[in-house]
Amino acid sequence: MSTTERDYYELLEVSRDADEREIKKAFRRLARQLHPDVSEVPDAEVRFREVSEAYEVLSNPETRQLYDRYGHAGLRSGGFSPSHFDLGDLGDLFSTFFGEDVFGGRGGRGHRADVAAAVEIELAEAARGVTKTVSVDLAVTCETCAGSGVKPGTPVVTCRRCGGAGRLQQISRSVFGEFVRTASCPECGGTGRVAEQPCEDCDDGRRVERRDVEVVVPPGIHDGQRIRLTGAGHAGVRGGRSGDLYVGVRIAPDPRFAREGNDVYSQVDLTVVEAALGKSVPVETLDGTVELEFEPGTQPGDVKVLRGKGMPVLQGFGRGDQRVLVNVLVPRRLTDEQRNLLEQFERATDDDTYRREGGFFQKLKSAFR
Repeated sequence: MSTTERDYYELLEVSRDADEREIKKAFRRLARQLHPDVSEVPDAEVRFREVSEAYEVLSNPETRQLYDRYGHAGLRSGGFSPSHFDLGDLGDLFSTFFGEDVFGGRGGRGHRADVAAAVEIELAEAARGVTKTVSVDLAVTCETCAGSGVKPGTPVVTCRRCGGAGRLQQISRSVFGEFVRTASCPECGGTGRVAEQPCEDCDDGRRVERRDVEVVVPPGIHDGQRIRLTGAGHAGVRGGRSGDLYVGVRIAPDPRFAREGNDVYSQVDLTVVEAALGKSVPVETLDGTVELEFEPGTQPGDVKVLRGKGMPVLQGFGRGDQRVLVNVLVPRRLTDEQRNLLEQFERATDDDTYRREGGFFQKLKSAFR
């Protein structure tokens, strides 16, 4: 059996009925042991990629079910292929789930336990503002050990691997001289002390739970912007500062409107007769339907401006406008009677009937002014 065909449960050292929490815990433990930057195991990089692939399959309910039923052949027939992470990417992935690097460091902002989420809203919701609920997997402080990671009533001792320093040094030699690299000790997480008996209900003082978080989306927000919820991310390690939750906002396309900055654009269809004789028609806005009067002789491409009917200015005052573009519908199928009537009308026209007032490009500039 090749390395790519090894049993994923065996690689993660878990039973086949292990739950999601057990699989995550096993991956974290093995990643700490096997990361090539700190591991002394000769084939650490290969094994690190193997356990990462195993975690990628078993942490996803769909691929896990496929693997359980049909094995590696089922994954291949289902189109699965492992992600080609480099080691830096895997460290970032580990940080995303657990709020620290694979060495256990808790240094600057890059190692804080920030979390990313996304929410989709309608354009009308973006106009008035809305509160949405997002579900995220968060590392929360363990109630059993109060976040210490230590079994209640047991001692904490000096880390044997780093001697209490919390840091390890690696020296590499090249033609340019010696290079010293310092990293947090993977055994103690950079604290210099370890628990003789870790807490049985958590990992490093935290447990992963699914939480619902309310996100207040302000009026006027733009597609792709992010909302930061300070302190709503993963709990810090051993009482450290909690991370932030960043919620990316996507505004679903609205078939009625196109948005440009704080202005919105819409279109109204008029028949040839309605455009020639004038007509009052209902027009949809972000605030509801309004009656809009079109004068006799309305031309294709004419633009009606509804002041203050656009999007609110984000964290400001006022609103943009709504610009309504006129589309004149020309009949495609005519009866003989309709054709005769139009021919009679055409014979009765003169140059003054179709007198121009402004060219096409002038109207186009007006639409986007």
